[in-house]
Amino acid sequence: MNAARPLAVRLGDFLFRYRNALGPAVFVLALVAARPSDPFGRPELGDLFAAAGVVVALLGQALRIFTIGLEYIERGGRDRQVYASRLVQGGVFNHCRNPLYVGNILICAGLALMVHSWAFAVVVVGFVVAAYSCIVAAEEAFLRTRFGAEYDRYCQRVNRWWPRWSGWRESVQGMRFHWGRVLVKEYNTLLLLVLALACVQAWSTYRQGGAAALPPPLHLGAAAVLWLAVYLFARWLKKSGTVRD
Repeated sequence: MNAARPLAVRLGDFLFRYRNALGPAVFVLALVAARPSDPFGRPELGDLFAAAGVVVALLGQALRIFTIGLEYIERGGRDRQVYASRLVQGGVFNHCRNPLYVGNILICAGLALMVHSWAFAVVVVGFVVAAYSCIVAAEEAFLRTRFGAEYDRYCQRVNRWWPRWSGWRESVQGMRFHWGRVLVKEYNTLLLLVLALACVQAWSTYRQGGAAALPPPLHLGAAAVLWLAVYLFARWLKKSGTVRD
């Protein structure tokens, strides 16, 4: 039975199951192998590309926060397999069927801009786009089987990737933004993004200018301790029940 399923769907099931390990592994390996250089051979463009990368990555994170704060889905599936108990169509999902994945793609594109390596950009962004395309194929196969005509009507009304820009007022009318849910569900992604932005910038600087181009070790250590303290505090807020979904 599985053999009759399209290859993209079978790959999507595999990638969905192991995405939390495969994604970071590809990112780290590509970063270590990257050879950063001045964009288009012009040193003055380095800071501009880095700033643009931060903006694009933060836009992706903002999209994730906005999506989760309004409406939540079972992102992790069930038993690491694609699953949904209901068809979510409210909030941002009324404008794009995969806003969280679009946010992740923007985050990866932003990090790629900061690395200043075309090879890194091609490998990482290419892998992310291909992986999510397969995962979406697997999710759509599941949703179409589970929800049938209702899901087909949803697909006809809402684009898979490109958001519909009109009708936002109607989509969020009567909805409450759940900041507690954002903290509980998204603190890990947000703080890992902050860490990734810092590490990517430091690595790119080091590969281009050596250790002398980096901030003093004391400053780096203090930043690491501060990040860890914020991460542990956010985790405690979640685990202790101080902040609830």
